Amino acid sequence: MAVPRARVYKPGDRGGYVWELQRRLRFLGFYTGKINGIYTWRTYRAVRLFQYAFGLRVTGLTDAKTRAKLWKATRRWRPGGVRAVQARRVYRKTSRQLSWNDIKLMAHTVHAEARGEPYIGKVAVAAVILNRLKSERFPNTPASIIFQPMAFEAVADGQIWMQPDPTSFKAVRDALNGWDPTNGALYYFNPARAKSKWIWSRPQIKRIGRHIFTK
Repeated sequence: MAVPRARVYKPGDRGGYVWELQRRLRFLGFYTGKINGIYTWRTYRAVRLFQYAFGLRVTGLTDAKTRAKLWKATRRWRPGGVRAVQARRVYRKTSRQLSWNDIKLMAHTVHAEARGEPYIGKVAVAAVILNRLKSERFPNTPASIIFQPMAFEAVADGQIWMQPDPTSFKAVRDALNGWDPTNGALYYFNPARAKSKWIWSRPQIKRIGRHIFTK
């Protein structure tokens, strides 16, 4: 689809290009809203996630650089719609395929979620993210997992943007190298603070530091 290269797309814009933008963002797992050709705030947030994950300036606006990076990342996408299972097969990340931006975002999450925990507790948080990445029950990119609504408290309160310390990066590397202290956990919670009946109902695997890890 031909688009004037100088144009910057923003919330409120409409048209076929926005429809294609939403489709491509969904193909990568960043956009989960309705495909309606309207640059909604949900589209804006999906663009921000994509920009962060791919090392671009985070604005939420689709400029020429964002457009070029997104089109390159979704070169296998077709308007007819690659089936979801095919998209997952192409873009499902493994520990050996993560980019530097994936690792950095995971380190941000580990630092914010496990500050003050023993080192094994930091590795455990990283392992949970990787376990979700391997599961068909979750999105297929680290960014879309981490920024899923209500998935991580550190995202909701903004602490995810704190600068991660070196041990958080090391914890991510250890998890990538196969260390999973949680034995396959997909969730965790702090029993001193958790009020959700749902999280308490999950089958518990083990406790590490202040967190209980569950299936």
